[in-house]
Amino acid sequence: MDGPAIAADTKPWRDPSANPFISVRGVTKRFGDFTAVSNVDLDIFKGELFCLLGESGCGKSTLLRMLAGFEQPTEGSIRIDGEDMARVPPDRRPTNMMFQSYALFPHMTVEKNVAYGLLREGMKKSDAYAKAAEMLRMVKLEKLARRKPDQLSGGQRQRVALARSLVKRPKLLLLDEPLGALDKKLREETQFELIKIQETLGVTFIVVTHDQDEAMTLATRIGVMKDGIIEQIGEPREIYETPRSRFVADFIGTVNLFEGVVEAAAPDMMRIATPDLGDVMVLPQEGLTRGQTIWGAVRPERFALTRKRPEDMPNAWEGVVEEMGYIGHMSQYRVRLPSGALIRASQSNRLREEAPISWDEKVWISVPPAAFRVLTE
Repeated sequence: MDGPAIAADTKPWRDPSANPFISVRGVTKRFGDFTAVSNVDLDIFKGELFCLLGESGCGKSTLLRMLAGFEQPTEGSIRIDGEDMARVPPDRRPTNMMFQSYALFPHMTVEKNVAYGLLREGMKKSDAYAKAAEMLRMVKLEKLARRKPDQLSGGQRQRVALARSLVKRPKLLLLDEPLGALDKKLREETQFELIKIQETLGVTFIVVTHDQDEAMTLATRIGVMKDGIIEQIGEPREIYETPRSRFVADFIGTVNLFEGVVEAAAPDMMRIATPDLGDVMVLPQEGLTRGQTIWGAVRPERFALTRKRPEDMPNAWEGVVEEMGYIGHMSQYRVRLPSGALIRASQSNRLREEAPISWDEKVWISVPPAAFRVLTE
């Protein structure tokens, strides 16, 4: 068995001298006049659980299929473990692919489904079933080995498909929306099981998903895709806290975006004039010039709501709570300002001595300068 995954601990992508396990260079895929993937460069390291995240039709599944060998790039190259994949057919690549539909054989038992690939390769029957049993123990389905797929729940079928994909110990497992058919609670539980299995086996995983929460939970790093282009690659915290564009900021989680113009800059502070908020103080950023149009991105949890105006806070506005929602661990608010702007804010539901803020209340909403992420595109 390969050793445990190391990428989550060592973060080799931060080391310029580290050799990637997968190297994608200038890959483009066209279908007639339509460009599904455009000039993608991507490095993925051994032991990573990498997520390709984006809306339907953004090119993420096409990129996955090119890694698997089911599609050939129109331009560019793909190397896996140092080998150019240009002339390597799917069945000769060190990869396996798990599809959203799971594609289990309905007439076979669970153990036969898992052992099928090994038996097709000519492995001795006793050895194949021993390996299948080992993998079923790992996915906690050993007691269901004699059942058929129609006797299993959706989550159990998902784990059978995962066991079948991993029993041959591929160097790379490609998963296309692997949890898409599961309900919310089961999907959340299965995410952590998937992480445990990946870390135990040390297999490199690439997961395609449109679910932001899923990508944030699973991934060592995320590649956010739009219109065939990777907009940003980074660790989940980096993608959330320091998005590089309005698209990434808006696609990952919830964000407030304010358009403005650079009005003045000092070494320790910069003033932005905005139609929605008036003058806003933010931390300075290199490369910006007076009169330049920018956008300020602020996550809802960075805003504070108070009944009294906060002291020593340069960014504070009075407004009215127009909407609120209680979701257990936090409350979400929409505060309307006199300018007409609607700010989304959230607060943790901790024990408070005073009554919580509610509908139609006048409140002060404030945010520190450091909470603004200044974007230029």
